Amino acid sequence: MSAVREARIADVERIHSLVVDLATYERSEQAVKATPDQLRTALFGPQPAAYALVAEAEGQVVGFALYFRSFSTWEGVHGLYLEDLYVMPEHRGAGHGKALLAALAALAVERGYARVEWAVLNWNEPSIDFYLSLGAVPMDEWTVYRLTGDPLEAVAERARDKPV
Repeated sequence: MSAVREARIADVERIHSLVVDLATYERSEQAVKATPDQLRTALFGPQPAAYALVAEAEGQVVGFALYFRSFSTWEGVHGLYLEDLYVMPEHRGAGHGKALLAALAALAVERGYARVEWAVLNWNEPSIDFYLSLGAVPMDEWTVYRLTGDPLEAVAERARDKPV
């Protein structure tokens, strides 16, 4: 049985460690630039940018779900975007991931939000199978785009040249 609760400031170091574990699993450990201090500010600063739930087993944080509010112009209400969901490999299969997603779904329903959304790597078959088993549906007709680094700077430069 998994115990899920809202993250506390004291959990930040552990959550950060799990973020690095997740990145390693996703073959992207070198991409993690966030520090525990940045995570602390994002989760518990004066204007939180994100929120987190943690799953505990035997008093230890073994998983987390990090999320933030989104908004649907079509639905006219908020949703939740699940940025990261991770359970330590040795604790998988014990219901922690399902409990984290259930708690997140409960938050969305309680607040009158329309949906919970997230992205998953195409090669991550165990996660895809897990999400499908819950009734989640892939948004196959949508492709995620991202501006970052030099392209982000180049596009931003256009706004500096011609202010809105």
